[in-house]
Amino acid sequence: MAHDIHHLDPDYLAFWREYQLCTLTTLRPDGSPHVVPVGATFDPEAGIARVISSRESRKVRNVLAAGEAGQRVAICQVDRARWATLEGRAVIRQDAESVADAERRYAERYRRPRENPERVVIEITVDRALGRA
Repeated sequence: MAHDIHHLDPDYLAFWREYQLCTLTTLRPDGSPHVVPVGATFDPEAGIARVISSRESRKVRNVLAAGEAGQRVAICQVDRARWATLEGRAVIRQDAESVADAERRYAERYRRPRENPERVVIEITVDRALGRA
């Protein structure tokens, strides 16, 4: 079920605040999907989802391989019959301010992330929301 990204249902938004693990799907250079478990946060006012990661991870390398325009990705979470997917274009943010902001958001939803001097942020500009929450 598609949702209007600018008028998301309160239950849908509440689901994105719960402690739920997600999957992130990126595309490898050969076009095949790479799906991994992640913690993700969603800022509906800004229309931005974020995933923190090490800069050498496959998911980060996949996004970087797409070039400046970024790569189309999807984040999905499932809890029994409830599910939600956010789709959009991802870019990598490496500046200290973006990383600190993403770490703060991650800590609010999950727990304080471990120290990682190689941390970057996969920042997704969300343009499609699907699901049944």
